[in-house]
Amino acid sequence: MQIAEKSVVSIHYTLTNAEGNVLDSSEGQDPLAYLHGASNIIPGLENALVGKSVGDSLKVTVEPEEGYGPVRDELVQDVDRSAFSGIDDIQIGMQFMAQTPWGEQPVTVVKVEGDSITLDGNHPLAGQTLTFDVEVVEVRDATEEEVEHGHAHGEGGHQH
Repeated sequence: MQIAEKSVVSIHYTLTNAEGNVLDSSEGQDPLAYLHGASNIIPGLENALVGKSVGDSLKVTVEPEEGYGPVRDELVQDVDRSAFSGIDDIQIGMQFMAQTPWGEQPVTVVKVEGDSITLDGNHPLAGQTLTFDVEVVEVRDATEEEVEHGHAHGEGGHQH
């Protein structure tokens, strides 16, 4: 069976950045299961997997536009320390959920300078060219429930 819309796909992968540093991997874990065509993974990887079958291995380089997007300057902003009531020690790298016009969004502290805290709402991998080494380990038709829920169920997918 080939990977197509409404198929559940399980892959083993290793993700590296442009410098070759490993950022994530399924090595030693269950494969990642996702529902193809439901935007469960980044577009550049999903598009490269179309038509692949169990046993296929591939190396996919994904530019930011097909990955986590370019870095958007408007998602970086300075906030007064008073916005963090009850949190005395704010450190670079800390993450918070921020209320935005489009819902809750994770933000990361990137600078602390006196009472000014700089937050970045970009995905940590925004602006990066990414390379995935992928092996397809399973492809099956999605169940009606998986299609309705928009994600894979079971091992390596979402458990209900």
